[in-house]
Amino acid sequence: MNQPTGPKADKSGVRRHNLSLVLRTVHEAGETTRAAVAARVGLTRPAVSSLVEQLLDLGFLVEKGKTFSGQAGRPGTVLTPADTGPAGLGVEINVDYVTVRVVDLTGTDRVHRTERLDNRDARAADVLARAARIAAAALDEAAGAGLAAAGAGLALPGLVRDGTVRQAPNLGWNEVPAEALFGKALAARRPATAGLPLTSDNEANMAALAELWSGSLGEIRTFLHVTGEIGVGGAIVVHGELLRGAHGFAGEIGHLVVDAGGPRCRCGSRGCLEQYAGQAALLASADARDVPDLARRAEAGEGHVLTALAEAGRMLGRALSGAVNLLDPEAVVLGGSYPRLMPWLAPALAEELCARVVSGLWTPDAARLRPASAATDASRGAAALVLHDVLADPLSHAPATG
Repeated sequence: MNQPTGPKADKSGVRRHNLSLVLRTVHEAGETTRAAVAARVGLTRPAVSSLVEQLLDLGFLVEKGKTFSGQAGRPGTVLTPADTGPAGLGVEINVDYVTVRVVDLTGTDRVHRTERLDNRDARAADVLARAARIAAAALDEAAGAGLAAAGAGLALPGLVRDGTVRQAPNLGWNEVPAEALFGKALAARRPATAGLPLTSDNEANMAALAELWSGSLGEIRTFLHVTGEIGVGGAIVVHGELLRGAHGFAGEIGHLVVDAGGPRCRCGSRGCLEQYAGQAALLASADARDVPDLARRAEAGEGHVLTALAEAGRMLGRALSGAVNLLDPEAVVLGGSYPRLMPWLAPALAEELCARVVSGLWTPDAARLRPASAATDASRGAAALVLHDVLADPLSHAPATG
């Protein structure tokens, strides 16, 4: 006689949830004990011990020595996330470079590769194949350290939805099936990655997630993240969640019009912010080769370079003040090339914010304008997104058993 399966399924679902709860707790703590986990999650010590043993057997956790609390009883064994096993592969494709990271469950970069590539005049399939080549080499290196990708995150410029780049003006892409093309190219180089779970998003959104999860924001959970690359990308985080808009395209601050009579933008409009504060426009205005050259000449006090930076800061402030008035964030975070240029961008930018934000909360001493943290670029956010999936359901990423 067949037995009803409902209660078993419920019990299995509860255990699956509790495995995630324990793994996430250890991950957030960095290192902890079974007793501390039990106190944190509200489960009994025997229940936590059983869950921990399963996570140890699956290779998600490791034990490291003993810890003494100074209280009576046996010392507890320290638990930490494993630095082998499942890892996140993050791939950022931009106009003039591709960056790849492999990040383990401890949140540590294990492989980090960047190649400068001019992707503007290349076919989308060729650009994605280049990215797959770099990613395959990174995965080969990671495999030598006992790591295997649990999935790959693609950080892409432009409007991204359902694995497709709907529009990327600076690359000339329209309706490019990026996930499918990348996945096929990666599998051709590493057959073991065939069927690897893929996720994709706008590169500014990925950079904002990196800042949220790995940056130095402290308790700040509502902020604007603005990335200065060839163009200008933006992301909006509200109470720790990305604000995506009705169609997933929120945050395109680079295409806010700051001067209706300004130069033509590749998006088809005129006077967009990136025509003044994007890296390409800024380098052209200052007659500089690259960002290091621009910063060096600004440090030397070259007048036309300082003027170009001040104008870019003013236009950034004009656009951001409108966004701040609309969204009321706790902070504005500048990423990409902007942190290197902040000494010369920030004065005019802050002046515009202080003058135009109606709440009066943006004052020179408010410290609401801040640079992005080091190593919180879009590739890290893309890798972290994969790891969040692992933490949310470890059993889905458990190694196959014979």
